Amino acid sequence: MSGPPPPRPEPTPQPDHPPDRRPGAPPLGAPPGPTWVEASGHHAWLEAELRRLVAFPHADHHPAGGFAWLDDRGRGDGSAPVRTWITARMTHVAALAHLWGLPGHSGRIDRGLAALSGPLHDAVHGGWHSGLAADGTPLPDPKGAYDHAFVVLAAASATAAGRPGATALLADALATLDQRFWNADAERCVEAWDAAWTTCEAYRGANSNMHVVEALLAAGDVTGECGWHERALAIASRLIDGVAREQGWRVVEHFAADWTPLPKHHAEQPDHPFRPYGTTVGHWLEWARLLVHLEASLPDPPAWLAEAARELFGAAVAVGWAADGHPGFVYTLDWHDRPVVTGRLHWVAAEAIGAAAVLGRRFDDPAYEAWYRAFWDHAAAAFRDTERGSWHHELTAAGEPAGGVWSGKPDLYHAVQATLLPRTASAPALAPQLAAR
Repeated sequence: MSGPPPPRPEPTPQPDHPPDRRPGAPPLGAPPGPTWVEASGHHAWLEAELRRLVAFPHADHHPAGGFAWLDDRGRGDGSAPVRTWITARMTHVAALAHLWGLPGHSGRIDRGLAALSGPLHDAVHGGWHSGLAADGTPLPDPKGAYDHAFVVLAAASATAAGRPGATALLADALATLDQRFWNADAERCVEAWDAAWTTCEAYRGANSNMHVVEALLAAGDVTGECGWHERALAIASRLIDGVAREQGWRVVEHFAADWTPLPKHHAEQPDHPFRPYGTTVGHWLEWARLLVHLEASLPDPPAWLAEAARELFGAAVAVGWAADGHPGFVYTLDWHDRPVVTGRLHWVAAEAIGAAAVLGRRFDDPAYEAWYRAFWDHAAAAFRDTERGSWHHELTAAGEPAGGVWSGKPDLYHAVQATLLPRTASAPALAPQLAAR
């Protein structure tokens, strides 16, 4: 890739090719010595970090059921709602820890399953509430594909762990995803419904569909039904081989009901935690990783998966890393590759690590090892909280703890997976792979 970024007017940018790497980014040459992903010393460091992370939550169970929103010390905030996506993610993390052989996590899986099968589940209309208020009553928010994707992932991981009730939960979650969210004509999922499934939100989102891809890969591995993998491929084909390719490997996040891009969506609220304005560089990296997992899961994968994975990773480091002159990835960019929200989010650093590890294993290119080291150096120096535990969830561009997008430390999902992906294969998904070991 060479040359400066071409001008791309809103609302439909059409670059000829991804831009070159920005000055100040780490060199992409081959690092000396053995790779970290093959070094026993590095594996020992990853193991210690995994154990440190899963030991963090000190009060992770909410009286209303599910996992509480944790502050920066790991204390549950009893006044904050219980979020379905947090409960599902932490159930998934507990399953990974249990399957890895770390004692003390089976009870946490079961508590998560009890919440997902009980108070978080809509016993009247089916599906899952977005969460619970502090008093245990369901939140009035719409029922979203994002939440339901993580219920599928949690149930699949708990099924791989052999926990009671997980298989039934997985069947229910997959049926709901299939019947309520999947749109066969668009080959993507709709975004959200009201509680009674009568009104579908006009907005369509790439973020929720990305996590549906992740969930379907795990579900297909656990159930042995390859049709879920094929559905994941259909979603990725539309959003990445189609839209992202057309935009020079920029992931378009927001769409109208007919899947027309909405490039100005939330321009007035650019730091939205789920639907920020512009494009979210961390999702380019997350998609790159998922495409390699998808490729490894299919018996006859299309060639574009490998191409797109490399292009997305290359574009992310070209325009997102140190885009404002400071280390790390900015949260969002506009459609001229200019930083919008410059805060550093922990999940982006974790996904960068995972992508570099997975792509480095897939492709014979030492650049991925160089980036892998750079990303871990950055995460270790900036995000790991060695005083209070876990990782800071958000930093300013200068590296100071912040809370403009996220508050507290409610989520271990991304960071835990960053410690496991360098030590596992690209397929099957993490939980069934660990179960098979």
